[in-house]
Amino acid sequence: MAAPRFLRPAGRLLQSRIASPIRPAFRVPACAPSVNYRRTYATESGSKEVTVRDALNEALAEELESNEKVFVLGEEVAQYNGAYKVTRGLLDRFGPKRVIDTPITEAGFTGLAVGAALAGLHPVCEFMTFNFAMQSIDQIINSAAKTHYMSGGIQPCNITFRGPNGFAAGVAAQHSQDYSAWYGAIPGLKVVAPYSAEDAKGLLKASIRDPNPVVFLENELLYGQAFPMSEAARKDDFVLPIGKAKIERPGKDLTIVSLSRCVGLSLDAAAQLKEKYGVDAEVINLRSVKPLDVETIIKSLKKTGRLMAVESGFPMYGVGSELLAVAMEYGFDYLTAPAVRVTGADVPTPYALGLEEMSFPQPDTIVGQAAKLLRV
Repeated sequence: MAAPRFLRPAGRLLQSRIASPIRPAFRVPACAPSVNYRRTYATESGSKEVTVRDALNEALAEELESNEKVFVLGEEVAQYNGAYKVTRGLLDRFGPKRVIDTPITEAGFTGLAVGAALAGLHPVCEFMTFNFAMQSIDQIINSAAKTHYMSGGIQPCNITFRGPNGFAAGVAAQHSQDYSAWYGAIPGLKVVAPYSAEDAKGLLKASIRDPNPVVFLENELLYGQAFPMSEAARKDDFVLPIGKAKIERPGKDLTIVSLSRCVGLSLDAAAQLKEKYGVDAEVINLRSVKPLDVETIIKSLKKTGRLMAVESGFPMYGVGSELLAVAMEYGFDYLTAPAVRVTGADVPTPYALGLEEMSFPQPDTIVGQAAKLLRV
């Protein structure tokens, strides 16, 4: 379906960003290597560079292959191979009954997907961006999230809502909002925000298999970024647990908790902190917004004594606010300094490049706040 490219200029603008270079304000940082001494689901042997886009595509293909109840629907997911090519090749492989193009009617096709889930199927509902899912907020929250509870546990709703979320590049206020905290506040929803290719594959497979509705928040600027994936992670039985964070970089002086693309910015900032100040920062990749891995966060805080939350959402009532509350409620006795948060600015995202850059956390922002916290 090529029609949406002409009927929705913003969608066409989003698509053009794939082939064009990322703007200077949002260049992919030279992140520090991912280190995790507690890895249990994959090893470093036989690692291969895989983009987030290809990892998502592989997860979808494997789940479509293994479970006939799974199907994908959304705008341009079939004939156009997806606005971001995440569903590339799936129509040819599985046919139009399993990979379904929809009109530009988010409220309509989301309602259709929720109905299919309530009837026993396992739909994967793609939004070209989660900003467009605002049209579907009633179906996601009032129908998908609440039906299991309101039916007394009789009626499950196995559905996965996925698509790009948060800040992109040059698409302004109506295409750059982070909905992590919005959906994380709703009982009945699980909310996942992957960072790496390994996260993307393992968590998407877990989301599709989960009997609960899952909101799967990707990031547009990560689709083309490549990450090492082990041989084990590339197998079709690789699944990551929802609700378990990952320590991307161990440290002893400061705990930095982040999610999605901000994990990469935090890793870059941690490398700078080590080089400039000799500070060993521990970086935690949340992976899951809800349920939240409180145990891993508090265990790290107990070791470092200091906590910083980094996210791209708004400062008020955000994921960072929740992380600071968790630190206060469960780790107050371990804090040697007040916990701090680094967030997006409390403004609609500007289109102008300079203002856009100032609206979201950058590595130097994180380094500056960490230096103040540590008094170095």
